[in-house]
Amino acid sequence: MGYDFIIVGGGSAGCVLAARLSEDPNARVLLLEAGGRARHPLYALPAGFAKMTFGMGSWGWETVPQKHMKNRVLRFTQARVIGGGSTVNAQIYTRGNALDYDEWRQLGCDGWSYSDVLPYFRKSEDNDTFDNEYHGKGGPLGVSQPSAPLPICEAYFKAAEQLGIPFNGDLTGAAQDGVGYYQLTQKNARRSSAATAFLNPAEARPNLDVRYGAQVLRIVTQAGRATGVEVATGTGTEILQADQEVLLSSGAIGSPRMLMLSGIGPADHLRDVGVDVVIDQPGVGSNLQEHLDLFTICECTGDHTYDKYAKMPWSAIAGARYLLTRGGPVASSLFETGGFWYAEPDARSPDIQFHLGLGSGIEAGVAKMSNPGVTLNSAYLRPRSRGTVRLASHDPKAAPLIDPNYWEDSHDRDMAIKGLKLTQDILRQDALKPYVKQEVIPGPDVQTDQDYFDYACANAKTDHHPAGTCRMGSDEAAVLDTRLRFNGIEGLRVVDASVMPRLISSNTNAPTIMIAEKAADMIKADHGMAT
Repeated sequence: MGYDFIIVGGGSAGCVLAARLSEDPNARVLLLEAGGRARHPLYALPAGFAKMTFGMGSWGWETVPQKHMKNRVLRFTQARVIGGGSTVNAQIYTRGNALDYDEWRQLGCDGWSYSDVLPYFRKSEDNDTFDNEYHGKGGPLGVSQPSAPLPICEAYFKAAEQLGIPFNGDLTGAAQDGVGYYQLTQKNARRSSAATAFLNPAEARPNLDVRYGAQVLRIVTQAGRATGVEVATGTGTEILQADQEVLLSSGAIGSPRMLMLSGIGPADHLRDVGVDVVIDQPGVGSNLQEHLDLFTICECTGDHTYDKYAKMPWSAIAGARYLLTRGGPVASSLFETGGFWYAEPDARSPDIQFHLGLGSGIEAGVAKMSNPGVTLNSAYLRPRSRGTVRLASHDPKAAPLIDPNYWEDSHDRDMAIKGLKLTQDILRQDALKPYVKQEVIPGPDVQTDQDYFDYACANAKTDHHPAGTCRMGSDEAAVLDTRLRFNGIEGLRVVDASVMPRLISSNTNAPTIMIAEKAADMIKADHGMAT
């Protein structure tokens, strides 16, 4: 059976594309997702995020040894479930800074300035609080205020203010600077993923097919054009035909991986791993950018966070409370408080992001305390280091070689440690003394620059924000043009976080949804489709 459009990857971008393109009843659309449906109840529960970083709904990948961080290997969660990152993330709705997108335009990406992309952010939103020039209502994606904040969150705001960091009531509004509550991709205290918001309402359309557990082996090309995909079956393989376009939406790791498995990428590397070269494009899998996370953990003076609810019988009590009231610990994403501030005072916009974790050991690899704790994460937002995604072999089942190349540029290390020290300063302020007993990690023994470097190398984690590996642009080296069409192969587009020329200054899920919304309109315009 032939289709007009085949979408490879059912993550945040793929779900949006499937829903928007199938709005035209004459367009035959197929969405292929390697993972399954998000049937487990933890996917829908906001606090279920705590289980996701431990591997639920994930490919189980990790980085190669990081040579600038004592060869540390980091867990690198990439979703393998419908909805992708929006099904396993902490539901934090942020967009980056307006200057991020204006910088994209300055880099040659016409049509991608903040004024160009803001309407697409608003188009997606069904915001429960704001309806103004920055936010919209009535869109598919639930965007909500936190439903289960704790008093320690307000104390955190006051502590930051004691350091001169103001409170900001809308971190995705007129200004990014300050601390506040993050809005969350939730509706009625349940996760609002790209699958539940966009795909599920569209899945009954007769012109939309969705295949789960579909392992795509390669993109099929003929005479310089993408004509379909090869998919593994129980007895062999199957070729599915795309009469108009193949739309690759497998993420900043999965999309370059799929291109290279298809012979599209750096020719020398492809030959080295035994893949026949279709087109030499050195930019595929290059330009990898990622936020690296450092954190301070403190012991609390009492049960001021949600730590105790990780154990019975408190977890059962929390579950019953959620069923009855849609409130309490289960309704919390556990990282719904944070903000943006400066490591460099003269930075063009905030360059550090905070996430206040309402507990300890919430994410995989992070220390869990015996007594109640609180965590304050920080990430340097505009790293200068660039990494790569490469193939380990020509086998589609092999994990890719993920090398964020953290701290290749020492500036990133210096700014990250400044951000870490800022979290320590916030947690030491008088406003938090009724809640915070003592700092445990890094702790008082970490004093010198070498101490901080050693601590960071041992404890840093990914922020799950990879981007840039199939960058768009107007220069000859760009992988894609500014309409996200692959340079050198017709009928092929990439639509996900890999298209970003530079990583935006915040979480990446909302920007990925925006990219897909804009791409859907461009595809419709290019093919004369109904809008």
